[in-house]
Amino acid sequence: MENRTHLLNKYFAKADIGGIPSINDLRDKEFNGEPLTLKEKQALVNFDRFRLDVLNAQTDDASFHKRYQELQVMANLGDYSEFLKEKYFL
Repeated sequence: MENRTHLLNKYFAKADIGGIPSINDLRDKEFNGEPLTLKEKQALVNFDRFRLDVLNAQTDDASFHKRYQELQVMANLGDYSEFLKEKYFL
């Protein structure tokens, strides 16, 4: 099992592909009981609000699914600090 974990970390670690924490990295951190900074917590709140606004604005299934996939990519690969920008605050 330890070898498998080592391989996963070696080939799939975020640090190896850019190292910039994403929204999902923050969710994992929070789920694992690690404390989040105020900025990290705010980024999660802002992303969730943004996600709901975007998905609620869709008028048909095709556009909903397309936007849903785009949001998944943003949450997985994007820099969480993007959601600390003023345009994501109410």
